[in-house]
Amino acid sequence: MKIASRKSKKNLRHKRVRKQINGSANRPRLSVFKSSKHIYAQIIDDVNMSTLVSASSLTPKVIESLGKDTSGKIDTAIAVGKLLGELALAKGIKTVSFDRGGYPFHGRVKSLADAAREAGLKF
Repeated sequence: MKIASRKSKKNLRHKRVRKQINGSANRPRLSVFKSSKHIYAQIIDDVNMSTLVSASSLTPKVIESLGKDTSGKIDTAIAVGKLLGELALAKGIKTVSFDRGGYPFHGRVKSLADAAREAGLKF
């Protein structure tokens, strides 16, 4: 039996999810990527192949809102989700398709999604 690495399993899940999700101008795709230290999210129009809005844990507004007393990665994901929701609403984007990027809908990914919903985005 062949042993698959975690990364290859994630890539298979991501392909399976991407087969069903496609962003358009009416309903763009909210894509999430996370590394060991940071989290990135962007709203993408797949028809025009363009990024409409993006935010990450490296964005100055997120760093400024967290300050020095950040208590972990989930708080950072919440701040990124809130900022992404605010930026999307400012651009007139109200509904999105959520692309979890092959990650389980748990922890940082779920926190980012919930914060974006609280900011006013609809999935």
